[in-house]
Amino acid sequence: MEVWRKNLYVLWGAQFLAMVGMNLVVPFLPFFIRQLGVTDQAQLAQWSGFVFAGPFLTAFIATPFWGSLGDKYGKKIMVVRAIIGLGVSQILIGFSQDVYQLLFFRVLQGAISGFIAAALALVSTSTPKERIGYSLGILQSATAGGTVFGPAIGGLLADIIGYRPIFFIVAGVCFLSAIVIARLVKEVPRVQENGRKPSILQNYKFMATHKQLRLVGLTIVLSQAAALMIEPIFALFIESFRTTTSYISTITGGIVAIPGIFMLISAPWWGKRNDRLGFKKNLMLALGGTGIAYALHIIVPNIFSLTVLRAGLGFTRGGILHALYSLTSLHAPQERKSGLIGIASSLAILGNMIGPPFGGLIAGHFALRSVFVFNSIIFLLTCALIWKYLSDLSPNDTSLIPKETVVVAENSN
Repeated sequence: MEVWRKNLYVLWGAQFLAMVGMNLVVPFLPFFIRQLGVTDQAQLAQWSGFVFAGPFLTAFIATPFWGSLGDKYGKKIMVVRAIIGLGVSQILIGFSQDVYQLLFFRVLQGAISGFIAAALALVSTSTPKERIGYSLGILQSATAGGTVFGPAIGGLLADIIGYRPIFFIVAGVCFLSAIVIARLVKEVPRVQENGRKPSILQNYKFMATHKQLRLVGLTIVLSQAAALMIEPIFALFIESFRTTTSYISTITGGIVAIPGIFMLISAPWWGKRNDRLGFKKNLMLALGGTGIAYALHIIVPNIFSLTVLRAGLGFTRGGILHALYSLTSLHAPQERKSGLIGIASSLAILGNMIGPPFGGLIAGHFALRSVFVFNSIIFLLTCALIWKYLSDLSPNDTSLIPKETVVVAENSN
């Protein structure tokens, strides 16, 4: 088996295990915060947003740094380091005694982990460009798979064993994934180049001045922020349908899992379509469909219709993020590829960081369903931006890829 395929499949399995572990905590995070002493409903919504977003602040800062170390020391070691850091942070979170400690350890998690970005860089730089859409679609399906099984299992475990033990289970899953990666993944040897690699600052400047990459980066931030606006308070949205059940965590976990099932199915499908037909039309369909699906949450009348709606939402969301990462890779000069993909990952983290507290503030000052008004508008806006400004590019078309490239260091002798 080709090295890039073996790495892809092994990292898919490891990322799936890690994402199952991470998503165990999603259904009950607001309830855990309530257990730590935050009982006012408005404050609970706001704290849920802050705690959910906590890792993204430090991850946004740290991800380009870890990416540069990956260029220097190898990407495999960064993947292993990231998932071990994630496990350590979960142990600390499990010992939190109040909401302030919980927030601090979540912030620490963002600084020392960054597994998804590290795995993305490893796969992106070892995959042939004509298979980028397929590879990143497959990798995206691992994240989607985690959102399928993680919340459902986490909700059930929360009702059976309580909240704290789950964090220690997550840590164990992370350490197991680290062992699998260390034993089975083989990094493609790096090609030696003359001169220094572009710095982080130079890569940021390149992305900001490149019209297509600038659009892709903006779309990543807006779409991730919009999607994450509702996540930390979605359990409270479910609770608004059934406030008396003693199995609210289980119900929430099951409904949170539904979009993941359809993202798991649709992400490779979208990836193959992107490789075959190009990205622009597919991105417009995915972004527009996601915006419409979120808007329909405003009028959904019951749990049953909500489950159907969440299925459609998962199918359309499965076509967004990995397509934007693929466009980043295809537009990036070879010597900037890893650095620019790292920046794209950090921009996704920025969106993840902005969305939850903004959604919590909206829910705290208005109503839970009003959040869906805001995030649906954002998705429809990004769809319009893609229609207006994106130049279509298939993996076999190199005409739009910049030829510029090697940054040669000045002789300091």
